[in-house]
Amino acid sequence: MLAYSMVGSNDFDRARKFYGELLADMGAKEMMVRPDGGAVFFGNNAGAPMFAIVKPADGEDAVPGNGTMVAFAAKGPEQVKALYDKAISLGATCEGEPGPRLGGMVSCGYVRDLDGNKLNFFCRGS
Repeated sequence: MLAYSMVGSNDFDRARKFYGELLADMGAKEMMVRPDGGAVFFGNNAGAPMFAIVKPADGEDAVPGNGTMVAFAAKGPEQVKALYDKAISLGATCEGEPGPRLGGMVSCGYVRDLDGNKLNFFCRGS
């Protein structure tokens, strides 16, 4: 159903490096760069949903949305923890340590990226 999710960055080169290293652990790589260089899309294949970073088109500062979050599908609780740990090692901040949620129905680990965008590493089951 989704084509892509996008977050803004105020330090585009730093965000590109952060997400390039983080998402490589999920087998993702840069799939597409906007011709003006203002957006980079990461993914596993061209036909699947992608994640992108962008320089805001209006030229204003990128700000995280209140209530906005991007969830990345992990293969299991071990990958939830591994992605959380990788993000923290790359400079992200903790928003909720990895572990079971909703009575064990899901496993999640929450971080804020370098620009303050909220991310969730998520899988069903714990």
